[in-house]
Amino acid sequence: MKLLIRSAKIIDNESPFNNKVMDILVEDGSIKEIAPQIKAKKVDRELSFENLHVSQGWFDSSVNFGEPGFEDRETLENGLRTAGKSGFTAVALNSGNDPVTDNKGAVSFLKNKAEGQPVALYPIGALTRKSEGTEMAELFDMQQAGAVAFGDYQRAVSNPNMLKLALQYTQNFDGLVLSFPQENKIAGNGQVNEHEMSTLLGLKGIPALAEELQITRDLYILEYTGGKLHIPTISTAKAVEIIRDAKEKGLDVTCGVAIHNLFFTDEILKEFDTNAKVLPPLRTKADVKALLQGIKDGTIDMVTTDHSPMDVEHKKVEFDNALYGTLGLESALGALLKITSLKTAVKMLTAGKSRFNIPENVIEEGAPANLTFFDPEVTYTFEKEHIWSTSRNSLFLGQELKGKVYGILSDSTFFASED
Repeated sequence: MKLLIRSAKIIDNESPFNNKVMDILVEDGSIKEIAPQIKAKKVDRELSFENLHVSQGWFDSSVNFGEPGFEDRETLENGLRTAGKSGFTAVALNSGNDPVTDNKGAVSFLKNKAEGQPVALYPIGALTRKSEGTEMAELFDMQQAGAVAFGDYQRAVSNPNMLKLALQYTQNFDGLVLSFPQENKIAGNGQVNEHEMSTLLGLKGIPALAEELQITRDLYILEYTGGKLHIPTISTAKAVEIIRDAKEKGLDVTCGVAIHNLFFTDEILKEFDTNAKVLPPLRTKADVKALLQGIKDGTIDMVTTDHSPMDVEHKKVEFDNALYGTLGLESALGALLKITSLKTAVKMLTAGKSRFNIPENVIEEGAPANLTFFDPEVTYTFEKEHIWSTSRNSLFLGQELKGKVYGILSDSTFFASED
């Protein structure tokens, strides 16, 4: 199949065509030619959009779909289609399903179920059996089946020896260990950030200390064992500082931040919107400022939507009883472009691939055509009509966002956002 992409501004720091407006000819899944103007040839499809920008396909390092176990929240098929319409060509799926993804059979189920979908799915295997924290799961077997990392979603590794053993064991096959940053004995039954707002609203707080203490412990263990550690979602200023220091010491640690933790502060809790109940919790303006600085100086390696569909029965309840999580795929580009530059937004949406051993495809002749198409200038108010997920629990409803996704190109197929 031949596709001709007309007048696309290429946004790819690694590409020799970065920031240039070019035509791109794609043949049988590979970039055949890039030039200012490619003469009309016999092609199967010509793609042309207003103010078209093209980047490497985006990757989200932390998403959740309901299936298996919670199909009423989201199926794998619709979740992957939502990711594609949102501009993502690959996602890493967390292990928190029912049953938990803690063995090679569960990983194989997910991989097989995702065959033929427009977005590549990369399972994250559970670190411990049933994510209960007591016995290590079948890490090597899961990697052989296709798992790209190992972590118990939103569950801290409470036993330090478990983390030590996991970091040591995974070095035998270059595995990546994830550790959720929360010391539960400090967090207790907290619901939101422990600060002025939690006191004003009468909600139990989760201190920043709970995150920072856990990260400090994990990094001490990493320094002792070696191995590869990823902290999926950080939220405090001190956490950025601790990780920055660890990187300067040469520790093999990376971290991510959820887009909603960059976009919102705990002041939005005044509305008692349970979509604002997320984990880690929304923090203060000072924390958000530090997180954005961490992105600029390279301390934070990637952003994630931490996309978590939740059915109405678990969100339209009292705040204390609501489950954590918000949708994030559909609003990812629009939210990022409101708070960062175009260059930074694209970098953060593609930077996690190498850490999760996912192919990076620079936009150059001869490379695989794995691309995201978008216009970074369109502004709009995010409404329910922009949600493609089965669930509707988006914290971004009513927010002014910037940027429109046209679609993705993956495996020689263009998947449009408006189809």
